[in-house]
Amino acid sequence: MNAFTVVALLHCFLLAALVQSAPVSSPSNPSQTFKEVVERVMRLVEKIRKDVRSVHGSIINIDGLTLDPSSQTGQLEMMRITLGIPDTPVLKELSEQFTADMCVSRMLAGGRLYQGLLVDLSGRLGGLEALSAELRDLVTHINQMKDAAQLSSDSSDQSSLDLTLNLHGNYDVQVAAHLTLCQLLEFCHDLIRSLRNMAETQMARGTR
Repeated sequence: MNAFTVVALLHCFLLAALVQSAPVSSPSNPSQTFKEVVERVMRLVEKIRKDVRSVHGSIINIDGLTLDPSSQTGQLEMMRITLGIPDTPVLKELSEQFTADMCVSRMLAGGRLYQGLLVDLSGRLGGLEALSAELRDLVTHINQMKDAAQLSSDSSDQSSLDLTLNLHGNYDVQVAAHLTLCQLLEFCHDLIRSLRNMAETQMARGTR
């Protein structure tokens, strides 16, 4: 064995020893990581809220269909039921009865619900594709938040919907889009409130 080979082998052994002895890197601050992910989710939700208003103004052309809560009548509620638009998953303040795991499950369910509804409506009405993509990103970010906080969630998907089966004309399409955007706007409002509540609670607990 020549000198060059000996030196090469010694170099390999030393390198292997250094790699084995090097400490495994860990997240610098789990609480800070969680806080940053929550802030990212909140920024996206705020953007979605803004885009909902913009999209509604550009695609809804029936008089009387506005985002003003006072314009939502009993007749529109009946149409929502007839058209098969589901209720929004309810988000509450965290408590022993409504845990962070339950909260994030409903956040994910709501994001998937409205993404699916917008995908259905996109086949009958233009201008919804970008908003649908933002909701897909929202689901991804909420999953990242769940992982950062080491939360679990119900991973079962909701029953698949086909909203288009109940849309028999342009009026139905317009009303369905209007109601979906109204509910999405309210869901975003609840999301912001719940995200703030979750951030405060998880930071206090050190993201368990």
